[in-house]
Amino acid sequence: MKDLLIQTAKQTGLVDAEQLVEFLEQNRESGERLDEILLRCPYFTEESVLKLFASALGWEFFEDMSPASVPSEFVEAIPATYAQHHYLIGIRPQGNDGEDAGTQDNAELTVVLSKPLDANILDNVSKMTGLAVKPAVSTRTAITSVIDVAYEQRSTVIEEVAEELDSQNLDQLVDEVASSNDLLDVVNRPPVIRLVNDILFRALQLRASDIHVHPYETKIQIRYRVDGILYDALSLNKNVLPLVVSRIKVMAGMDIAERRLAQDGRCSVRLGQREVDLRVSTVPTSYGERSVLRLLDKSTGLFTLDELGLWQDDLERFDSLLYRSHGVIFVTGPTGSGKSTTLYACLNRINSAEKNIITIEDPIEYQLEGISQIQVAMKKGMTFATALRHVLRQDPDVIMVGEVRDIETARMAIQSSLTGHLVFSTLHTNDSAGAVSRLLDLGVEPYLASSSLIAVMAQRLVRKVCPDCREEYQPTTNELRGLGLLNGRADSSDSAQGGTKFYIGAGCEKCFQTGYRGRTGVYELMLINEEIEDLIYNRQSAGAVKKAALNAGLQTLRMDGVRKVMAGITTIAEVLRVTQADIA
Repeated sequence: MKDLLIQTAKQTGLVDAEQLVEFLEQNRESGERLDEILLRCPYFTEESVLKLFASALGWEFFEDMSPASVPSEFVEAIPATYAQHHYLIGIRPQGNDGEDAGTQDNAELTVVLSKPLDANILDNVSKMTGLAVKPAVSTRTAITSVIDVAYEQRSTVIEEVAEELDSQNLDQLVDEVASSNDLLDVVNRPPVIRLVNDILFRALQLRASDIHVHPYETKIQIRYRVDGILYDALSLNKNVLPLVVSRIKVMAGMDIAERRLAQDGRCSVRLGQREVDLRVSTVPTSYGERSVLRLLDKSTGLFTLDELGLWQDDLERFDSLLYRSHGVIFVTGPTGSGKSTTLYACLNRINSAEKNIITIEDPIEYQLEGISQIQVAMKKGMTFATALRHVLRQDPDVIMVGEVRDIETARMAIQSSLTGHLVFSTLHTNDSAGAVSRLLDLGVEPYLASSSLIAVMAQRLVRKVCPDCREEYQPTTNELRGLGLLNGRADSSDSAQGGTKFYIGAGCEKCFQTGYRGRTGVYELMLINEEIEDLIYNRQSAGAVKKAALNAGLQTLRMDGVRKVMAGITTIAEVLRVTQADIA
């Protein structure tokens, strides 16, 4: 084999033949397999070594592979951990016409290896799949990426595992509630672990943000929140509730013996190369413990300001505010309306080595590089107000306060802005003008609020029409009237931008028959001008403030929703669901 490789190197020039001879001579007595020796050679890259072996052995080298080319027989027969450990994947390459090349000879499987001379692996795969195998080679990175996607797309068998769990002696299974890191690692695991892993796995497939484990008198209902809407996903036998909840508690580092008090915990799980954070909450109910798991997928990354769904004119105006040297910007909306995502996007936009940015959060949802983030700890006396007092001694340029909940925090945030800091925070109000009333109701003096506020942005999240199954439809008169399109409330220029076509989603596999896929924001950006400052100073109502903002060109949440309906981004029903009618 050495002579063959040296000869191939001389003929092809894939690696330097002289360096190859020298390195093989140096490692002649190592006793290792030839491919392992060469793959750790500092002179050559992994790709060049594998191409050399492929050329010498007459095998195919794959630069990359499609997960669609991995047959179901391989995924079902070969455990994910085995494929990951040995860096191998089985494929049936696609033909030139797009057809599966394996359909002509289903008895043969191409097994792509990262170690060409590992003959035992080929034998094992052949035995486990019952298929004849043909070897090929590729890099570990290419193989790993295909393994992750191929096994992630496998069909889960939650119902089968649940039935298996029901049929076993539950007392014996209590001791089997042990930890397991990778959701793909389900081989030889106790049924309760496989069940919880599959519930988590299915949630990630559906892009769910939350999992609810809800006990009833006779059953357990598993629900997923997808794009802000809860869906019933699975019903389980009531007897397995203690096992499922105990498994969740073990994962989150909670006390499995305590069942009469509410508990919180958190942990991370892996789905192949994806890292997912779980925030877990359990509360006792009359039918047993209820659990809710919040999923935070780290691999999705943070949204940029351009990806939030701000209309171009609002984006330009909002972007210009971020570079002010001082002032307060509030983002308002109910829980789950994307306020934290917007604040993170703002901080990412202005983050630089020249600025000292500090955040005070409860909890810290994403780690931001180059930004100091402080976790509020109420039990230890670290409230938003006390943390803000200490942060002011840290010479900050920009401060983000997770939420203004009381008069002390509100006053400190506003006074911080008056002493030369740019402050971002959130409030729970229905619209932008309501934020002004909330501050005054908390006890903030009108002269402080009027001089420090520079903008308030209210927001909601609407589901986007699935692009794969969207179809044109004619809305009813009531729907058009609800949007304000029959009484002149929608601007004609907006209509011209988006056209007059309306769309809904028919439902398909990609959107799981909902007609919607993904979400975007609708926004109401109120800039504080001199007229609004005077109204705040004189304690005028939220209605008066909003009327002045409308006269200055404010686009309300409903108006922004209309623009997105006209552009075919979302549906009339979604805008009517999340926004209130504008009062004349």
